[in-house]
Amino acid sequence: MTGADRGIGQAAALALARDGFDVGFTWHDTEVGAQETAAAIEALGRRAFYVWLDTSETATCGPAVQSLAERLGSLGVFVNNVGVGLNRSVIDTPYADWQRILDTNLNGAFLCLQAAARLMVAGGAGGRIVAVTSIHASQPRFGYGAYCASKFGLDGLVKTLAVELSEHAITVNAVAPGEIATHLPDSETRHPHDIPRPGIPLGHAGTAREIADVIAFLASAAASYVTGASWEVDGGMGPVGAQGSSHLPNNDWRAATTKGTSLEKR
Repeated sequence: MTGADRGIGQAAALALARDGFDVGFTWHDTEVGAQETAAAIEALGRRAFYVWLDTSETATCGPAVQSLAERLGSLGVFVNNVGVGLNRSVIDTPYADWQRILDTNLNGAFLCLQAAARLMVAGGAGGRIVAVTSIHASQPRFGYGAYCASKFGLDGLVKTLAVELSEHAITVNAVAPGEIATHLPDSETRHPHDIPRPGIPLGHAGTAREIADVIAFLASAAASYVTGASWEVDGGMGPVGAQGSSHLPNNDWRAATTKGTSLEKR
């Protein structure tokens, strides 16, 4: 899997190890985090291998997946978990920034997924592929043009791969997180579920473990008949709208009617 030195990737790596998998993973931001992930996997009695990868350096993506598979001995599950964002309107986005987001989130992902798929097809034993996308793979957001384009594209790639790989008993699904509390400041001691977020129907952000549990399910035998699906793990953010969920300041939207307005039932 990719991007397991912190956050959702780290939680997913541990969830897979708890389910009995040896785990090979890439890291990008913090080698200390990668070491911690590996140590936690090994503490669960599983093997762990890791390599550094920047998916914007597209030529290195396939070889990284190949090398980890060789060290593991085979590849039965692959999780693509890489993403960077850019908060800038489309008309103000320099092409170089656009290209960096697309290379990191989509082009690099394509090459990693392609390499994993080729290994699974060659292995002949089926497999599971899970790509971490975003609620913004279906919900646009102001200022997120490059990010949304990359995630919309990744979601389409997942669905196409699901069809193409079905004859090889390989399932391909996406997990689309909403607001996940992976970057809280050190001064914040409350559990994410105790921090009010009125614009999210469940009232709080999610945790990396909550995303990892869905990834682990999709990698398991229990999900053998699930493919080409996008699992929104967002506390209800999607139905409200990704823009509104982060901008609604209170719970007034929960009222069935607005003051001064009446609706006639027919």
